[in-house]
Amino acid sequence: MENRFDMQQVEPNGYKAMFALENFIQNSQLSKTHIELIKIRASQINGCAFCIDMHTKDALKQGETAQRIFLLNAWKEATLFTKEERAILAITEEVTLISQHGLTDATYAAAEKLFDQQYIAQIIMAVVTINAWNRIAISTRKTV
Repeated sequence: MENRFDMQQVEPNGYKAMFALENFIQNSQLSKTHIELIKIRASQINGCAFCIDMHTKDALKQGETAQRIFLLNAWKEATLFTKEERAILAITEEVTLISQHGLTDATYAAAEKLFDQQYIAQIIMAVVTINAWNRIAISTRKTV
């Protein structure tokens, strides 16, 4: 599959706006582990090979284990994820698959027990951001 075009070259102002959002996420209260779990899981759901490749490498560089990355698709059945990570992964899936049933009350209530509203807002913004990146990469056929 050949890259259609480079979004950064064709629409630099749009790309700059995306980087501003990415910069917000990187400077938020979210831990680097939480950010990479969000990015990898959403990218898996969306089938974005470019982003899966990038973020699994980033996660490994930050000390994430290969085993946890391998089991991310099956996080609900795996015991390697903390209750906080499980809440984040549930939010990631529900927001990524928003048309199915949205962010459910049960998932939101579980997150409220673990995080304050600002952290939840940052989780949602991180999910929204990686979903936008996935859509850019897939639509332009950005290659690994």
